[in-house]
Amino acid sequence: MGWFHQVKNPKIKSPKKVLSTTPVGLWKKCTQCGEILQTDKLEENFNVCPLCDHHYRVSAYDRIAVMTDANSFEEISSELISNNPLNFHDKMSYPDRLKSAIKSTGLKDGTVCGTATIDGQPVALAVMDFRFMGGSMGVVTGEKIALAMDIGFEKKIPVIVVSCSGGARMQEGILSLMQMAKTSASRARLKEAGIPYISLLTDPTTGGCAASFAMLGDINISEPKALIGFAGPRVIEQSIRQTLPEGFQRSEFLKDHGFIDRIIHRKDLKKELSFFVKMFNKY
Repeated sequence: MGWFHQVKNPKIKSPKKVLSTTPVGLWKKCTQCGEILQTDKLEENFNVCPLCDHHYRVSAYDRIAVMTDANSFEEISSELISNNPLNFHDKMSYPDRLKSAIKSTGLKDGTVCGTATIDGQPVALAVMDFRFMGGSMGVVTGEKIALAMDIGFEKKIPVIVVSCSGGARMQEGILSLMQMAKTSASRARLKEAGIPYISLLTDPTTGGCAASFAMLGDINISEPKALIGFAGPRVIEQSIRQTLPEGFQRSEFLKDHGFIDRIIHRKDLKKELSFFVKMFNKY
């Protein structure tokens, strides 16, 4: 008789559960290099890994705090919220998706806009937040970006738009795609009036945003290693049936090919933006 037949009901001891006394949230594993980091130290370093320099995605308000003078930001049109113009429903209804995103982020939509100062210099701002439905561009986002540009036009102050988006919001269909033309028209009015427009592209900046206002800056700047492009690398490889170069669609590759003007580390962002604003204000 084989050994397996002799052992009819083997008893397998389950490992004892050891309760951890370590508070949740004290440590975070870097998604790039795998290093275990203290959460508070990571936040002190502008949410950038001190070892591999990986720039984590941050909320719109955290980014505004890094870019602008303390307590200078005044938000505008924070109450705007999308409706359900197409009665869209996939696995769940669009209103339910909006409620879920609002509850998890505390935002009414994926873009925050208003005015602030950078080293005492007034600017109009629109900052996207990837946490809200992947930073997708719907009617409200298009309205807020155009609004920031219109404020810049009326007050004759520089405009800064921070892009962080997966592209158009499919739940709003053609109305979402129309925001590309709307924001581009507002940007064109700034150009005709000679008002500076600075575009900051963060990880990721893709789809309709990359195809419209994100790439129309007088200065196009980016954070290190940000994914920037219209379609994703996998889609492009499947379309052209070729292997893409290493680092394709990352900010360093795009800078080498003249697609963006400058790559700026997050800790230097306010200083660099202040420099550009001063430079434009001389003319």
